[in-house]
Amino acid sequence: MTENASGTATSQRDDSRPVEVLVGRIGRAHGVRGDVTIDVRTDEPERRFADGMTFDTPVGKLELQESRWHGQRLLATFVGVRDRNAAEALRGTELHVVIPVDERPDDPEEFYDHQLIGLSAVTDAGELVGEVGEVLHLPAQDLLVVRRNGAEVLIPFVTEIVPTVDIDAGRLVVVPPSGLLDEG
Repeated sequence: MTENASGTATSQRDDSRPVEVLVGRIGRAHGVRGDVTIDVRTDEPERRFADGMTFDTPVGKLELQESRWHGQRLLATFVGVRDRNAAEALRGTELHVVIPVDERPDDPEEFYDHQLIGLSAVTDAGELVGEVGEVLHLPAQDLLVVRRNGAEVLIPFVTEIVPTVDIDAGRLVVVPPSGLLDEG
């Protein structure tokens, strides 16, 4: 999984500006005291949902008062959200954090979307496939949307198909299964 970068992507990178990334979405209210469930969109929830974190949202800044795991579900309480009605009003709100553009996840096998967008995709034989234009986060797996010959091809972002991501070189390697790159 990766964190979602927001905004319009271009192939030119400006390494001096911070980047806003989507780390979660508020789900339904939980109980009557203002708790909500969080649809986590980061591989680093312990880092992104630490007590006191502040999130940029379409409804303004939200400060995390407390978070805790309830089974497989992350529950959160935000400062000033004291009852079920206030919690339910936040349902669907996206939670963003601002990070330095050059920040990388702790795990070397994980990437933020903004790091992948704009990379050249080449096959293991060296043939140019295209440029990564978007990362889709679907329930089954993440997909890279690669622009190829005026069209888009969806490439599953799994190690077997994308074994190498070299951010510094500006490219990733694709080992396409039969038919993946066929133009139809």
